[in-house]
Amino acid sequence: MTALSPAAARRIFLLLTATRWFPVGLIVSAVTLLPIERGLTVTQTLTLASLTGLAVFVLELPTGGTADVLGRRPVLITAAAVQVVAASLYLVAQSFWAFAVAAVAMGIFRALDSGPLEAWFVDTVHATTPGADVDRTLSRQGTVLGVSIALGALMSGGLVWWHPLPLWSALTLPYAVYTALAVGHLVMVCVLLRETSTSTRASPSAATGLRRAVLSARGTPSVVMSGLRLARGNRVLLGLLVVEAFWAVAMVVMESFQPIRLAELLDSEERAGALMGPVASVGWAVFALGAALGGAASRRIGVARAAVLARVLNGLGAAWMGLVAGPAALVAAYLVTYGLHGSGGPLLRALIHREAGAGNRATVLSMASMTGFAAYAVASPALGWTAEAISTPAAMLIGGLASVAGAVFLVPAVRRERELRALRTAVSV
Repeated sequence: MTALSPAAARRIFLLLTATRWFPVGLIVSAVTLLPIERGLTVTQTLTLASLTGLAVFVLELPTGGTADVLGRRPVLITAAAVQVVAASLYLVAQSFWAFAVAAVAMGIFRALDSGPLEAWFVDTVHATTPGADVDRTLSRQGTVLGVSIALGALMSGGLVWWHPLPLWSALTLPYAVYTALAVGHLVMVCVLLRETSTSTRASPSAATGLRRAVLSARGTPSVVMSGLRLARGNRVLLGLLVVEAFWAVAMVVMESFQPIRLAELLDSEERAGALMGPVASVGWAVFALGAALGGAASRRIGVARAAVLARVLNGLGAAWMGLVAGPAALVAAYLVTYGLHGSGGPLLRALIHREAGAGNRATVLSMASMTGFAAYAVASPALGWTAEAISTPAAMLIGGLASVAGAVFLVPAVRRERELRALRTAVSV
């Protein structure tokens, strides 16, 4: 099969990024409000997020190996098909166990979808232009992703406000549109994505490929243990992984409790869903601004110190979200906190890359991702129980302050940066 040109691969890559992430914006707020409206408690609703996170945690490394073995295209088609199933399950779920099955299906989709499209793009470009630099396209992808989610969130708020089908809850329509767009994404993947012989990793037979995929899944515990041993010998890296865990606690407050608390203040899940659409859309714009400000701060005070500042302020912002008393104040606190969330992400990734090398970079990044998902899975139901036992504001306050504590584990990175700066100064002299 004739290889795609880099320009054609770029167009497909960015288009599929848009069709993948625009639907996510539609359900960014409804994902917590819909189960509560259908009778689930806060603890049960946040347990759903835990189930999704655990599914990704367990399957992330095996699915990556499967993409290497069987090829990117079949894995992406499977992922897109699973997304349709997960969206349909959420649309019709009425009980905790029905939502739980949907949450696990969503986790399977996210695990399958994580990475193969980017790997396909790089492989396709390198098939015709070996060693070509792709960082500019990856940067564009980040822009497309953010804009797609922002537009989807804005459309979601409009759909909830419009509410054209009185027989349905207003929160159901975004999921119905999400399901339809998921089908559209599946069709786009099937039609547009193709692999050349140089980019396909498939083994000589499908049976052999499946056996290798199963072996990859069985080998996950040993891969995790090897990553833990790697981190154990590097205090800086170990601290950064722990920071990922504490950061995930603040994300529970920002992503899960924000719409729940807003619904409490407005006394309506539907009114909260209509408002959360534009709020989330602005939040992603603020996220991008925060990322730029984080880069500016790192040039002035250093990456590690800027990361500490962003981490502390983000955690305090999450706690502040639990202290405010009105909808307007909650939205303002959310936007500030989400901007700080955007500033801290690139800084933490830069510190992780300092500790990783060419031979272990993928393992280190996978460990960081898995640590975050595991912490999110534990923190979600724990804070949900706290909300029911005490109150939602109390759970948000506790989650925010707990996240602030994670900044302590950045101290080794600050010391390492100081040592590197001293070494560079000595060399220049």
